[in-house]
Amino acid sequence: MTCISSSHRMIQSLLIGTLAFAPIGFAGAWQSTAQPATRPQVIAPPPDTQFQQVVQQQQVRDQLQKSQLEQQLHQSVSDNAKAPNANDPLMLRQLDKADQAQRDRDRAAQQDALNRYRDQSALPRVVPQAAPASSRSGG
Repeated sequence: MTCISSSHRMIQSLLIGTLAFAPIGFAGAWQSTAQPATRPQVIAPPPDTQFQQVVQQQQVRDQLQKSQLEQQLHQSVSDNAKAPNANDPLMLRQLDKADQAQRDRDRAAQQDALNRYRDQSALPRVVPQAAPASSRSGG
């Protein structure tokens, strides 16, 4: 009776082990037959588009550099205008407000130039490759 009981326990243990590891085996087998994921193909812009992008970048750089030089010139003029009025707080306050308004306009113009460049720039196109029929469909 002990021999039958121990063999029964052994068979029971084997069945439990098989049932416990069966999902892992099925998952491994399923993954080995699944198609690998396809990567989208990135197509570089044609040379004329690349040239156009370079020209646009240079134009924006030139515009920003010009704006910075203008800001320096405005600051110099403002400093010169403040010198004779150093003892007049009302005049200094008005000049400071004018300086702040000019800086705000300059900042807005720079941001506008960057936004227009960003909106015009052609990003690389992504062309998805034709995906094969999935063997996992219907499950």
